[in-house]
Amino acid sequence: MYYVGIDLGGTSIKAGLVDENGKIIRKATCPTLVERGARPVVDDMAKLVLEVCAQAGVSLDDVKAVGIGLPGIQDPRTGHVPFCTNLYWHEVPVIEWMQETINKPIFIDNDATVAGLAESVAGVSAGIKNSVFLTLGTGLGGGIVLNGKVFSGTHGVGSELGHMITVEGGELCTCGNRGCWERYASATAIIRMGKAAARENPDSLILKSVNGDESAITARTVIDAAKAGDPTALKVFDEYVYHLCAGLVGIINFIDPEVIVLGGGVSHAGQFLLDAVRAKLPSMVFYKTMPYARIELATLGNDAGIIGAAMLGR
Repeated sequence: MYYVGIDLGGTSIKAGLVDENGKIIRKATCPTLVERGARPVVDDMAKLVLEVCAQAGVSLDDVKAVGIGLPGIQDPRTGHVPFCTNLYWHEVPVIEWMQETINKPIFIDNDATVAGLAESVAGVSAGIKNSVFLTLGTGLGGGIVLNGKVFSGTHGVGSELGHMITVEGGELCTCGNRGCWERYASATAIIRMGKAAARENPDSLILKSVNGDESAITARTVIDAAKAGDPTALKVFDEYVYHLCAGLVGIINFIDPEVIVLGGGVSHAGQFLLDAVRAKLPSMVFYKTMPYARIELATLGNDAGIIGAAMLGR
């Protein structure tokens, strides 16, 4: 039996035929073209389901379910997607529209949540019952897997870990609150702190590596400078790691997962990031003599959205 997973983003729609073990058999993609409105995008998702099946020589009868990961949530009261900021969607009946073409069970969840499910099925946390996945990108998304199943809370809005408030009266967040974790532990946070540090220390490698153009500073700029031993960049990176660990400790104290997986753009810093987090965290955990969550890097990359969405149906 097979499943189809759809990774819906603001730029592209990716679909894949996936087996029971989370292995992708065939993939297809098309541009999202969000300006067309919701209905054409949903129609294209349905077409991609049929396309990947046809390319693999698999009948739709052999597909047990279809899953969709998107930058939003599903309202369990209505089955609709109440809103997707990146897609400009409001109260879109995705399942109803999809089932006009695809007469299969269809499941929807947040893109970070399905990525976490993917890692727990076929990635670094495979076989682990309780795990948490974090996307350290433009924002900070979270995916929680408890007893092998995704946890999205009573109202479908759970696992918005990036909007835990970790700094009282802190930086203004896009959500309207101040001090949200993602304002301090995302790639955007590294960029903001890196630019501020470069202004105060114009001789730093951060600014030199972009030929003095502050607007060209990225998270990678700062991290590469830190790897090279630049004192200014190392100070920024250390501050970032502290804020990241502050949120990790909150997750450990609240959920006590076996593994916390770091994904997203910042995770591309690899062992440099992992070593820093693993060095900082022991001094911050509550129970000093008890085991706590193992911190790992995500392994599935861009395939996580497809695999995790497919596994919603499993």
